[in-house]
Amino acid sequence: MSESGPSFFAWCDAAETLDAFLAALSALVDPRLPICVRKDGTLTDTTSMHEAVEMIRTEFAEGPAAGASVDVMLTGSKRIFGCSCHCYTEEAARDISAGPIHMTTSDQERFLCFHLELAWGRGPRSIEAEAAVAWHLFRDDLEDLLLRLCEPDASGRIRTGACANAGDWIAPVRMCATYNADARDIARDLALSWLQRHDKEMVSRNAGLSLAALRARVEAAPAGARVPLKGGSERAHALSRETVLKALATPPAALLEALEAAAVPDEAWRAAEPRAREILELTSQIEETGEGPPTWQVHTATRAHVRFLRKHAPFHVRRLPSGGVILATHPFRSLWPLWVDALFSLGLMP
Repeated sequence: MSESGPSFFAWCDAAETLDAFLAALSALVDPRLPICVRKDGTLTDTTSMHEAVEMIRTEFAEGPAAGASVDVMLTGSKRIFGCSCHCYTEEAARDISAGPIHMTTSDQERFLCFHLELAWGRGPRSIEAEAAVAWHLFRDDLEDLLLRLCEPDASGRIRTGACANAGDWIAPVRMCATYNADARDIARDLALSWLQRHDKEMVSRNAGLSLAALRARVEAAPAGARVPLKGGSERAHALSRETVLKALATPPAALLEALEAAAVPDEAWRAAEPRAREILELTSQIEETGEGPPTWQVHTATRAHVRFLRKHAPFHVRRLPSGGVILATHPFRSLWPLWVDALFSLGLMP
């Protein structure tokens, strides 16, 4: 049986947690399929969103949490996935690293496209191209789920969120995706990462702090303090207090532009792209017409595939019409290398 994951996280004011959760649930649920809600310790299926909402409200009022298991139609691939969604009361959220709103897909192997039937045509087999194909097939789905959880409507309740191939909300720069409702707050990701790594505090406890409050918390650390971070290439394996403070003082537009410039795919990924797109086109042709070259079963979670994705999977900086921003990469990778390149380009790394 496949493990669950990736996991998605969202933060909002405690007074708005339930409404934010219900709005996200409405944006996620496939109306053709039942919703499974936990009530009084038992699981209850219902096809009525209204009934599900009332059960969730009752459960949340009694505390410490409420939730539902739902089937979600993914916008990009049109795949249907089961997701487990939970929201936590203010008291409960203080003690868990997944609060106040948390969602997990039920089948990691299928979501990350570990098993594929691909058409090769006349070209040679390529581990790199296979890995790129898998990433192309679910990248939009990952961003779609994060956006539907964090921005289901125009309320702006959710200020920040993230995604990781793990069950805890860790330092944002170590996640595979982050969401900020206001792109001008993008430095929040660095400040929260500093507090999680240096002060050993859960991200969910500090996620709603203003940038001024975050700056004060970082300034309280000793001058020259650094925290270790892996995956930043040979140029940077640590984040310093001074780098975070400089980033907080940098105009947000400059930070975003640097992140966008750093998100250019590297040479290895660009070399794999033409073959990957050829395979995607041939496979799509067979799915649509039933005609084309033979297909082969491909397992994209081998050590070689994972190694390539961890080192070369591209980054995506997506500015949203709402004024927010998503940073994303493959769940096998973290956002730290993207930040490293952007910070170096601005002269903010020591």
